[in-house]
Amino acid sequence: MRQPVRILAAAALTLPLLGAAPDTTPPATAHLQQAFATAAATYDVPQSVLLGVSYLQSRWDAHAGAPSVTGGYGPMHLTDARTALETATGHHHAGAEDPRGDEARPSKHPEAAADPRDLPARLTTLPRAARLTGLTPDRLREDPAANVAGGAALLADAQRRLGGPSTDDPADWYAAVALFSGADDTASAAAYAHDVYEVIRAGEARVTDAGQRVALDARPGLTPDTAALERAGLRTPSAAGTECPKTVSCEWIPAPYEEFGDDDYGNHDLGDRPASQRIRYIVVHDTEGAWEGVLNMVQDPTYVSWQYTLRSTDGHIAQHVKAKDVAWHAGNWYVNAGSIGLEHEGFLTHPDTWYTEAMYRSSARLVKYLAKKYDIPLDRQHILGHDTVPGTTPATIPGMHTDPGPYWDWRHYFELLGRPLEAEGGPKSTVVTIRPDYSANRPVFTGCESAGEPCATHGSSAVRLYSDHDEDSPLIRDIGLGSAPTTGVNDLSSRVSTGQRYAVADRWGDWTAIWYLGQKAWFRNPAKQPTAVPAKGKVVTPRKGLDSVPVYGRAYPEKEAYPEGVPAQAVTPLPYTVLEGQKYVTGGKVPSEYYYAVTFDEASHQVVRGEDQYYEIQFGHRVGFVRAADVTVRSS
Repeated sequence: MRQPVRILAAAALTLPLLGAAPDTTPPATAHLQQAFATAAATYDVPQSVLLGVSYLQSRWDAHAGAPSVTGGYGPMHLTDARTALETATGHHHAGAEDPRGDEARPSKHPEAAADPRDLPARLTTLPRAARLTGLTPDRLREDPAANVAGGAALLADAQRRLGGPSTDDPADWYAAVALFSGADDTASAAAYAHDVYEVIRAGEARVTDAGQRVALDARPGLTPDTAALERAGLRTPSAAGTECPKTVSCEWIPAPYEEFGDDDYGNHDLGDRPASQRIRYIVVHDTEGAWEGVLNMVQDPTYVSWQYTLRSTDGHIAQHVKAKDVAWHAGNWYVNAGSIGLEHEGFLTHPDTWYTEAMYRSSARLVKYLAKKYDIPLDRQHILGHDTVPGTTPATIPGMHTDPGPYWDWRHYFELLGRPLEAEGGPKSTVVTIRPDYSANRPVFTGCESAGEPCATHGSSAVRLYSDHDEDSPLIRDIGLGSAPTTGVNDLSSRVSTGQRYAVADRWGDWTAIWYLGQKAWFRNPAKQPTAVPAKGKVVTPRKGLDSVPVYGRAYPEKEAYPEGVPAQAVTPLPYTVLEGQKYVTGGKVPSEYYYAVTFDEASHQVVRGEDQYYEIQFGHRVGFVRAADVTVRSS
């Protein structure tokens, strides 16, 4: 047996990592695999456990010392979140949309509540690692090998506090792994540990963001001692009332359905979905605030709502609104009435920050569960970003929100969904799927901290579009925004996103043009490092005899469909058209529907259905709708 943890922790004050000759030079990051081996030996932690925990936190990436969305640093995601929380300014500060997106009632623009500043233990693991190792906080943040040692010290300390054996058998470390998550309840801690042991059983290998190859050998027959978690003294939350898969940690924190003020109510509408109308979409958001503050907001009847919130540190889920009911989250009432909203703890304009693997995996499990339950296709025209939800009328386009933004890793997300974005068809396919390499794709964005200032360089799911096959040519213009295109992080006028599919309009050397917002839009697409891959799909084009057809932001019924007592909603075209000869990929036919629900009393609620049918299309960065009678559908 190696030395006890308490002796090594003291020794680390002068012999930080190797336990040999004193050396104040940080270990070389080129030897990250060796750093795991050294830390495991030094702190008497099984190497497979250390590697498994780190993979679930960061996929072994160091992110150049930048913090995650909750202030987690390095491969072990050691948290020091006070700075991150101090930058939180409330829910979705980018954009001025009405979350309901329903013109039948006054716009709702609630004030965000302040985030609390009392940090829970899960957000302060880095200072604890500093005390255990004797290493400085700066070194734990900036040096990946030191960061790994800090994580090993925390695991060893958790094992000691639990009274667990100091063994090389990873099966004996389940409870310590669960505590490492920082969760304060057994369900979240167990879900986290389950994921870590799933990684250990399956094995993993990848090249990190720093170019280091790290591998974890598979242990397919490993069965951990889950009973040890009973000694941790964590609370036991109830999953009663939730609509979540058993593979995630989920609790019910309800959003209120209450009357207040002068005939006003909030913060959602009761419904009877899918019996009353189909759930077609899942909308991915980021919170623009920290977990505790966001939960305070959604429990305020004067605020707005969404179905689920996901925590960054461990992927824990809180459900607030039943799937049958309609939450106010996407700024488009047609989309709200047919969607489920997922808020992920994070910040759009903080490119230095990053989302944990634990949250990506938890979100993917939830989305797969919901997609199967409600028969929702797993593609980018049904798994929407809030940034791809269209404005309802010309006036609302500039105020639509832009989250989760260019730094959400859609390619990895769809791999976790079991629908990897693979090439279909040959090199001359007339449809493409946008699919850059996230880490290598680093377009320049501005305005993260202040207007016009460059954002930090970061991997991205976004690809920029030009008016010609030349990066010196003007950016594509979105006439709906009414402003000149920029490289602003919230400016969607001239960019596409990973997973979106478009019809090819032209090709020129290493460049590809797509039909986008009624015009040809060009992006670099070199064969050796493609930005897009061949795809298949159905496209719409104006039917014979029509020079152009209008594009809509919602698929509302015709005026004649509304019964007495229900005001007819305007079928207002957006300032865009599909011109003769242009093609746009369709996500399928959708009915014209309007959910009338403008009072607290459910007696007046009803779904209005029209004779008109629409096709949802990938028109620009956002989706849109065209009347089925206006277009012809073709396979491509």
